[in-house]
Amino acid sequence: MKKIVSFMVCFAVIFNITACTKTNNSSGAVNADTQVITDVWGRQVEIPSKIKKIVCLGSMGPRLASYLDVVDMMVGAEDLDINSMSARYDYSPVYHNELKNLPSVGAGGGSGDNNAYAEQIVNVMPDVILAGFSAEASDELQKQTGIPVVSIRYRTEAFVDDGFYKVLRLFADVVGANKRCEQILSYIDECKEDLNSRTQDIENKKSVYTGAVTFNGRHGFAFTYVNFPAFMAVNANNVADELKQSVIGEATKTANDTNTAYVGQNGFEVDLEQIALWNPDIIFLDPANMDLVNEEYQNNKAFFESLKAVQNGDVYTMPSTNSAGSNITYLLINAYFTGTILYPEQFKDINIEEKAGEIMEKMLGMNFFDQMESEGLYYGKITIGE
Repeated sequence: MKKIVSFMVCFAVIFNITACTKTNNSSGAVNADTQVITDVWGRQVEIPSKIKKIVCLGSMGPRLASYLDVVDMMVGAEDLDINSMSARYDYSPVYHNELKNLPSVGAGGGSGDNNAYAEQIVNVMPDVILAGFSAEASDELQKQTGIPVVSIRYRTEAFVDDGFYKVLRLFADVVGANKRCEQILSYIDECKEDLNSRTQDIENKKSVYTGAVTFNGRHGFAFTYVNFPAFMAVNANNVADELKQSVIGEATKTANDTNTAYVGQNGFEVDLEQIALWNPDIIFLDPANMDLVNEEYQNNKAFFESLKAVQNGDVYTMPSTNSAGSNITYLLINAYFTGTILYPEQFKDINIEEKAGEIMEKMLGMNFFDQMESEGLYYGKITIGE
């Protein structure tokens, strides 16, 4: 078996090298059978002009395939998607039954490292690999398999920002799903305009804080976010944004100057003393991390009970949007939920369950709001300490 696999790996590499020698005709133009794609790291990757079979790996890989409705092109899936269905990944309730029957080609997750199974990928012979990997990991996997690797790694910088538009269009260019791509982006544009128009002219806004944010793992009350997407969408007064420059640093500028993926970290730990000074009017917390918050409450009741949001019962859930990349559906739903809490008059026509269902239908073709809530990703008021 090892001899067979080794032969196939060698064959794939030889085939790839041979193909590369035939990409230029006598005029120096690229052969019509191939095209060159520039990925999120500026890597120029030569791929077939017609793509029929794909492997999607890592951060945003399977998710983008789901948004673009090209899961049927996938010839392999990651263990994360094969082994179980979880609403933590917005595409999973919709596509798990398809993904679970595909051959395993990687471990899954959002680290950006190369955790693919090179030999298994060679066995299923995709035309291209779309991976949410770092530039180095993408190069490594391409050398291991002899199959072109296009990196589609994306990390949220703001509320469904330009980086997402670029990466979805990049993916669509590779797989030929440009029409579907523009439909998705047009719908997102409609949501962004709706959210902004309802809130842009509001004065004397209440201050707001989000804590217990899930970012590269679970965290307690003091872990928060600058440029928090849901808050940005509705022009909220995020108390943490006063620390924006020190947290983000040069990451945004570097990404813009080099035209490469954003690699900054918007989540950070803040001192409890600072939160007490901010004393926000309204607090949002990730319900999945309330066990951590409640334990902190038992050890420091005086701090929590000094906060006016806690005193007034203005503490609400904010389901995590981060799981091996950003769940764009949840970013949109969270924004509308935030609007209903901060500006009830401007969002009085919005029923969050109905709006969530609409967003899910538009983005993924199925309403799985009940599944989302049953797994703890729910919307409503909460009491710290209970």
